[in-house]
Amino acid sequence: MSQLENLMKLGMSEAEARQVLEDDKKIDRGEKMPFDLTKDQEKEVKKYRQADRKPFVPDLKPRQRKPNMAKRDIIQVLDKALTDIADDVTVTNIERQIDFVLDGVRYRVVLSAPRK
Repeated sequence: MSQLENLMKLGMSEAEARQVLEDDKKIDRGEKMPFDLTKDQEKEVKKYRQADRKPFVPDLKPRQRKPNMAKRDIIQVLDKALTDIADDVTVTNIERQIDFVLDGVRYRVVLSAPRK
């Protein structure tokens, strides 16, 4: 079924349907049509289109993590135990990492608590 027949089924006469198809071709080529909006009308349409939009403002504050007391306790126990036998014991992160030197070799213990 052609586009002309489809338009005529919608209640248009054959002349109107041909005019619609001709106008569509002109619009596809980028020609100006008599029913296009003027520059002032386009500005008004743009203003009303954006009237109720609120600007997106992202929340850039870093999330405050709840301290994991169990991990802190484990690192403290390791710190006390390693202080007796190792040199240069350093707690790099109180919930995650401890560095130390034992017999001239540097070691690092990283504590993790997998969720699953």
